[in-house]
Amino acid sequence: MSLNWVSIFILFTTLPFTICQSPATPEAPAPAANTCNGVFLSYTYNSGSKLPPDNPKHQAYRFESTLTVLNNGLEQLKQWRAFVGFQHEEILVSASNAVLFDGNSFPASVGNGTLFAGFPMSDLKTAVMTAGDLTQMQVQVKIVGTQFGVGLRDVPMPKNISLANDGFLCSPVTRQGKSELHVCCTKDANAKSNFTVDDNFLPRQSGDLTIVYDVTRTYDSNYWAQVTVANHNPIGRLDNWKLSWDWMHDEFIYTMKGAYPYLADSSDCIYGPQGTYYRDLDFANVLNCERRPTIIDLPPTKANDTTLGLVPFCCRNGAILPPSMDPSKSTSVFQLQVFKMPPDLNRSELTPPQNWKINGTLNPNYQCGPPVRVSPSHFPDPSGGPANRTAFASWQVVCNITRPKGRSPKCCVSFSAYYNDSVVPCKTCACGCKSTSQTCSTTAPAILLPPEALLLPFENRSSLARAWADLKHRTVPNPMPCADNCGVSINWHLHTDYNRGWTARVTIFNWGETAFPDWFAAMQFDKAAPGFEAAYSFNGTVLDGGNDTIFMQGLPGLNFLVGETDGANPEKDPRVPGKQQSVISFKKKDTPGINVPLGDGFPTKVFFNGEQCSLPSIYPTSDGNTKSSALLFSVLAAAFVLLLIQQQ
Repeated sequence: MSLNWVSIFILFTTLPFTICQSPATPEAPAPAANTCNGVFLSYTYNSGSKLPPDNPKHQAYRFESTLTVLNNGLEQLKQWRAFVGFQHEEILVSASNAVLFDGNSFPASVGNGTLFAGFPMSDLKTAVMTAGDLTQMQVQVKIVGTQFGVGLRDVPMPKNISLANDGFLCSPVTRQGKSELHVCCTKDANAKSNFTVDDNFLPRQSGDLTIVYDVTRTYDSNYWAQVTVANHNPIGRLDNWKLSWDWMHDEFIYTMKGAYPYLADSSDCIYGPQGTYYRDLDFANVLNCERRPTIIDLPPTKANDTTLGLVPFCCRNGAILPPSMDPSKSTSVFQLQVFKMPPDLNRSELTPPQNWKINGTLNPNYQCGPPVRVSPSHFPDPSGGPANRTAFASWQVVCNITRPKGRSPKCCVSFSAYYNDSVVPCKTCACGCKSTSQTCSTTAPAILLPPEALLLPFENRSSLARAWADLKHRTVPNPMPCADNCGVSINWHLHTDYNRGWTARVTIFNWGETAFPDWFAAMQFDKAAPGFEAAYSFNGTVLDGGNDTIFMQGLPGLNFLVGETDGANPEKDPRVPGKQQSVISFKKKDTPGINVPLGDGFPTKVFFNGEQCSLPSIYPTSDGNTKSSALLFSVLAAAFVLLLIQQQ
């Protein structure tokens, strides 16, 4: 069969020529980059389209943009970070060559702006070091997402863009046309740094909590890593911690020691590329193949298990205490064996997971940054020799306590005093209300209570609250205020006030079914803390490094806050909360001018197990009735003694 020249031409032009194509080169930077002798950033809106469904009041649109970061300076830019001030309720679906600095995975809401961090290329070299090679000097982040409200005739641009690395000053943002922003950032001559550009690694940073990912053994297809979670905040804490991250290159967990996946399942590997590549591997022995695994701690009974345990600082049911409470319990460690996928089948090809998250039960919220390559960690030689072993590679993740907008607390505080026989209760919906209720008001302020009401669950307080309001000639809202919905509440009661000192009593109530071993509470004051004298049923101290916070924990034998239990007659009696109580004394000689009843005797912040609690917005006022101190003290003290008798 013969082919004419036309047929040959058609055949020739339709053949795939992928192998002949030259590798993709980065787009040339904008002309404005030539005048920037530092780090040049640009944001370019590329395209957009309308998304279903039709919603004239809140229409969604797809957008595609490019963020460019170019190092035109004389120093290598390590661990680049760039801020983009999104402002149109944007939801990012994907971003190439970068991850979100706050550890969130895609899709992510970024309507208030977000930080990007470089991945996999986190360092940008200079033109001098690379002879102007843009592939090493520049990174381009291709952004795809959804924005709301900005139609196709307009351009949904961010408010601003800037380099977020320490030690840089950025010029005002300039706009080129409708769809491009430029900014030039240069080194701040007055900024001080504790490392030089000649260092191979960035210095380790401080934070409320740090996670170190150390590769301790490495092979062509897999490696062993040790993960160390260390708490550095004096009032930070984690209970039943859960740690998660994203694998970026289809890695999977083969085995672990000192911790375990929340879900042990290898099905994603069997039906994924891992099963195709590792044909001879028995996936029945593989622990987890999720792209985003969740890791949990093991119970103490596994600490000496030859298969799962024998890792120092492991197996504590996920409890990480503050160093101010017990330094030996402020760290958690586990090990895992990770299998890699092509093209990373080389013992030197090591990529840490990204987008780290850690949280606990009734604990503060932590926001974690991306892993940063640091100098290799050192470990004691397992053979007992005098030299230390060095990790093959180490990365550090820094996490800090944050309070996200809209997140409700998990504990609350009530105030009472010797000069008023009413209790200022926890706020309405202090810990959130699940939905708008037809039977209670989510906006009505909580009504004042008689002292004995503090001992009852909220659903059993209504009749007492109404009767107390009638007795005091106060109006009762209709509908009644909703509950505080807090698992833990704390009553702070001013007990006495005299010339040389004053006393308070703190009572902690656990309204949940989960007990709190090794609990602690911290009270922050504007003026009172320097006068702290003693806590009589708790172990109380003023925290080092500041003179405004009193740290309290249970004495030996009293450091276990039990959960809520049934009453003596469950059919008639209300449930009984777990309780701990102590009187606290203060001296006035170290706090001249303190006015205890007018507010100085009340804490300005209260923490329970690291979680900041909701405080009332008002203090008890003097109404001439001074019998409440004896009444409230006798009621709560009697209940506390009864609880101790029941527990024996």
